[in-house]
Amino acid sequence: MDGSIGLRPAAASAKTESPPLDTKSAPVAGSPAANSLGSGVPPPTILRAAPSTHSLVYRADLRGHVALTALVNGAPVRFLVDTGASRVTLTLDDARAAGIGGNELVYNQRSQTANGLAREAPITLREIRIEQLSIDNVAAAVNENLNVSLLGMSFLKRLKSFEMREGALTISW
Repeated sequence: MDGSIGLRPAAASAKTESPPLDTKSAPVAGSPAANSLGSGVPPPTILRAAPSTHSLVYRADLRGHVALTALVNGAPVRFLVDTGASRVTLTLDDARAAGIGGNELVYNQRSQTANGLAREAPITLREIRIEQLSIDNVAAAVNENLNVSLLGMSFLKRLKSFEMREGALTISW
């Protein structure tokens, strides 16, 4: 014997025949009658959790722009949602409000913006929080030529989804 409980080698099972099964009166395998047959215990109830999706919806303004306020490292920052921006980009004033500035900013990159060519200092934001949504360690930059901070793809790509439809932005996580 191979040590398996209730298993027989193929040759042995071929020699031993089971009586024919009466399919008209036998319960179907997996049915409640089959599961509780002989045990006196009702079948278990299987619970499946629904997929957990959280979402927020923001209406666009008359120009079609979506603006929202988020907490950056705990400080409120007004953002323009910009799927064309590769990363979150802060104005110098918003960066200072979030505790970023001074000697830690090294303007060693250039960026083409709607306001023209500008120098940028790459940074990592500890946290961006929008209502109950929180994303940590977000790649960002401080741009010396912006007049509004941009919520770009370094944040948006970390969401489960985002969609602009009928004048409203829905973000889900």
